[in-house]
Amino acid sequence: MKLELRGHEERYTVEQSLLNLFPGELPTYGTVTREESSWAIIELSETAAQARITVELSRDGKTARAERVEPLPETAYEREGVRRRGIGRCFYDAAVKVTGTRPPWGMLSGVRPDKLVTAALLSGRTEAEAARMLEDVYAVTPTRAALATQTGKIAYQTALRLDKRDIAVYVGVPFCPTRCAYCSFVSQSVEKSFKLVGPYVEALTAEIREGGALARRLGLRVRAFYMGGGTPTTLTPEQLDAVLTAFETSFDTSYCEERTVEAGRPDTITPEKLSVLRERGVDRVSVNPQSMDDGVLKAIGRRHTAADVERALQIASGFRHVNMDLIAGLPTDTPEGFAKTLRRCIAFGTDNLTVHTLALKKGSRVLTEGLTIPDAASVGAMLDFAAPTLRAAGYAPYYLYRQKYMSGSFENIGWSVPGAECLYNIVIMSELCGILSFGAGGSTKLVDRDANKIQRLFHPKYTEEYIARPEKRGADFEAIAAFYG
Repeated sequence: MKLELRGHEERYTVEQSLLNLFPGELPTYGTVTREESSWAIIELSETAAQARITVELSRDGKTARAERVEPLPETAYEREGVRRRGIGRCFYDAAVKVTGTRPPWGMLSGVRPDKLVTAALLSGRTEAEAARMLEDVYAVTPTRAALATQTGKIAYQTALRLDKRDIAVYVGVPFCPTRCAYCSFVSQSVEKSFKLVGPYVEALTAEIREGGALARRLGLRVRAFYMGGGTPTTLTPEQLDAVLTAFETSFDTSYCEERTVEAGRPDTITPEKLSVLRERGVDRVSVNPQSMDDGVLKAIGRRHTAADVERALQIASGFRHVNMDLIAGLPTDTPEGFAKTLRRCIAFGTDNLTVHTLALKKGSRVLTEGLTIPDAASVGAMLDFAAPTLRAAGYAPYYLYRQKYMSGSFENIGWSVPGAECLYNIVIMSELCGILSFGAGGSTKLVDRDANKIQRLFHPKYTEEYIARPEKRGADFEAIAAFYG
């Protein structure tokens, strides 16, 4: 779509709106000629008191116009926010007139739609006022506004019990047995990179020990530990023990409420590995089938079957909390097949179920090989079945987030039975406290809620680079010390 900006340079806002409302449409810039098939003119004019925004948009032979007048606050920071929100809403209004469809999350294009609710509650507004804000200001549908209000309230309650020096710890293991068709993470097949696993564990444990010593000096309190990937249980029992021991002996864990390890791939789970996790205080594991249909599992490149998932859940049953991840919209899946998977997972009695929407990621085999996937209507049917079914089974949503290029522009939702919520998932999705990250491909996130400040430190992306550059973590530790100093 050709975009012409008049009176402003808010390219990012317009491009995010375009991505949200016209998936796959790429922006170009220049002077619009109305003979073109796909274009938009986004104009902004303002006085000291107000901003006037108009959007004229044309696509597939249909043209529409939208206009908004927004009162402007006094501070430059707040004025910028009002401009951006006004441009996004005006673009949304014009697009809806042209397409005749209303995205479930309205004009919102960010990862964390319920952060608006949490902020509203922290400022003293009621839940009803927060939900009405989502509907009226951001054009979110009532169903999604109610969902965001529920999860935003959980984040609000969590924020009230966190101190400014509370942190979570994330440890990344970028290895998997095979690469799934939907994945674009920087993870490696153990079959192809086995020689890197040992050196990686050595570098990782060294980094954790240094980070733990720093956290003690700074008086940081670890409230949650999370080991993800990749698939951490591709490591041997001895390697798992080394990583978990490094954490336990280096950090002050007096305030740590939970320790989670993703044992995501059932074909990596053994009694010996789970025994190590229990001995090291892990109380929550994830067994992530994504589907319980053998045909779908084959289509996404998994080498295990649904029966292997059942076996893995049996040997994981001794943990206090067990999570299962599912994805709506996988290649060859159908609404009927997804419903069968969900019912089967509920029957296992695990206290956490995360329902993801397939994200169409660049570099994934879904896109590079053009795999057949369910359309947006089918994905919507899957999610529309999941929510009431999970609620009827005693689960409630407690965190949510969105990603770019999601099928149908939906969301990912974590569901749990009361009291089984994962603190790490809440704090990372709602950015409620700092997260110290260890390992390749991760990023440390330093959070000062009082100052509304977030600082990110990006780690070496590739395993070989991470092993070869121990000096990089020294620079990161200096930044952490300066932030909390």
